[in-house]
Amino acid sequence: MSVQFDQVKQKAGKIARRTLWLILAVGLLFSIGYYFYRTYTISEGTRTGVLFKISKKGVMFKTYEGQLHLGGSTILTPQSTWNFSVKNEAVYQQAQQFDGKNIKVYYRELIDAFPWQGDTDYIVYKVEPVQ
Repeated sequence: MSVQFDQVKQKAGKIARRTLWLILAVGLLFSIGYYFYRTYTISEGTRTGVLFKISKKGVMFKTYEGQLHLGGSTILTPQSTWNFSVKNEAVYQQAQQFDGKNIKVYYRELIDAFPWQGDTDYIVYKVEPVQ
């Protein structure tokens, strides 16, 4: 009787180990796919306007957030304001120099940015002044 019990115990252990490895493999594949989904670039482009806000904010994840007043309107409205995030501190430092000036920003739009990438899905990677 104890021989059968030991065989059943061994089979149950094998099944448990295989199930655990399967769960880990599926979890790893899901994590990799989810990461690529969240960091996938939908579009790239430029926007031009007056930079009127750039700041470092956040409770858990400190991110750099900015607002650009797009041309065509003299009054600040939600339609004439474009919100963006900056990942790189060097780009943030460069953008601070152009506060209140007309600038051109180069950005990538992500499907759904991670919280540590910024509050928006628009990630600015280059800033230059417009003459």
